[in-house]
Amino acid sequence: MDSKIKALIEHFHFSTLPAEGTLFASTWRSAQEFVDGSPVGTAMIGMYCSDPLSQSFFHRLPVDETWHFYGGDALRLVLLAPDGSCREVIMGGNPLKDELVQCVVPAGIWQAGQLVDGGSYALFGCTMAPGFTGKMYEGGMREELLAAYPDRREDIIKLTSAHAEKQMPDGFAN
Repeated sequence: MDSKIKALIEHFHFSTLPAEGTLFASTWRSAQEFVDGSPVGTAMIGMYCSDPLSQSFFHRLPVDETWHFYGGDALRLVLLAPDGSCREVIMGGNPLKDELVQCVVPAGIWQAGQLVDGGSYALFGCTMAPGFTGKMYEGGMREELLAAYPDRREDIIKLTSAHAEKQMPDGFAN
């Protein structure tokens, strides 16, 4: 493992996000809550790298999620819409080369992310309002995604697991 990656993991106290695979640390959970006890807003910081492998398996959320690029090498988001369309977003530190420093993934979009080939690490954050709870997470099942998005076969194979989890573990981020 690269010494800078190891230092970042230790500095941010990253752990692996269940069901999804991203190195992450929760950084903010609003003290304000809705009637059901869920937070008004949340934020996290994450990192994609190849050693240890950190990437985001396909999943979708019922609310918008705002991504922020912080540093390192570019990252790639693959977005699959309910109407069958898809797009790819490159986030990075060079907006003059069409890299986004911020991106909103709309509610209901299947999303997955990874480090751009050849990169070492990508440091990013995600903010949500209403805030994230484990109950919001819906993991993408490989066969279902392949049937719905056959043109994205390579991405779906790479960014899903044959043993994918449909939900976060009970009680996660409640």
